[in-house]
Amino acid sequence: MTTTYEGGVPLAEVVRSGFVEGLHRGSVVVLDAAGEPVATAGDVRSGIFPRSSSKPMQAIGMLRAGLSLTDPADVALVSASHAGEEFHLARVAALLAAAGLDESALHCPPDLPAGELARDAVLRAGGGPTRAQMNCSGKHTGMLLTCVAAGWPLDGYWRPEHPLQVRLRATVEEFCGEEVSAVGVDGCGAPVLAVPLTGLARAYLRLVSGEPGSVERTVADAMRAHPEIVGGTWAEDTRLMRGLPGVLAKIGAEGVIAAALPGVGAVALKIDDGAGRARMPVLVSALRRLGVQAPVLDEYAEQPLLGGGVPVGSVRPAW
Repeated sequence: MTTTYEGGVPLAEVVRSGFVEGLHRGSVVVLDAAGEPVATAGDVRSGIFPRSSSKPMQAIGMLRAGLSLTDPADVALVSASHAGEEFHLARVAALLAAAGLDESALHCPPDLPAGELARDAVLRAGGGPTRAQMNCSGKHTGMLLTCVAAGWPLDGYWRPEHPLQVRLRATVEEFCGEEVSAVGVDGCGAPVLAVPLTGLARAYLRLVSGEPGSVERTVADAMRAHPEIVGGTWAEDTRLMRGLPGVLAKIGAEGVIAAALPGVGAVALKIDDGAGRARMPVLVSALRRLGVQAPVLDEYAEQPLLGGGVPVGSVRPAW
């Protein structure tokens, strides 16, 4: 694995009124159920920052380190990039309170909810940014509770050299089967670890293929049982998990998504310019290469473009 991502190839085209006005480049890997490549495009061997697509592996590391959560919905929350809806915030508050903490212990920055409806509701009520509303507050809550359980200091729990982060890095490397090639600071302030797309897809395949009762299946099953916790009512990964039984999916910032189906295979992709509008059409194209068919895939196969308020084109796969 090299440390520098070489960039991708055209994966999606922007078609307006029959004219291709733009392209989204990126990289994608499709693995079969045995972990063998079915299709690849772009650079799938160099490290990229998976951003929040790494959260399921981080959740596994927390559970292994002593985090105890009796409700699977709370496991999903620790793995989530939530929309800041009321049910998300209530769970964050309850978990912190059970450990004798409040949101001031969170290192993630104050933010408005990521979900448009939740954000509008906060603003209408005269509210503003808070740490709990930040979409990674579930992960940070899990990190704090893991430190409490393991007897590690809460101070600096987000620093790469902290025992918690050392443990989480080892878990990411184990599940991806790759050494981390770079460490950065994620938008939430916690470390983000560079691994190749092939390793990310391999990790998701392992998540859905684990034995029942294993820690990886505990995380995968919790996310699939509570998809609204993982993203939010209208999030793309939430709706995909609702509409395609058995699939595990998690979006990451900068155009990343990973997904896996037990007995079928896994996909990981990155859109180079970070455009969310290209992510789902490319994912649908990749899943169809594994023979997956479902109405929810038809919904996301193309993203409509509007002109004068009516559809005049789409963002569609180009590979």
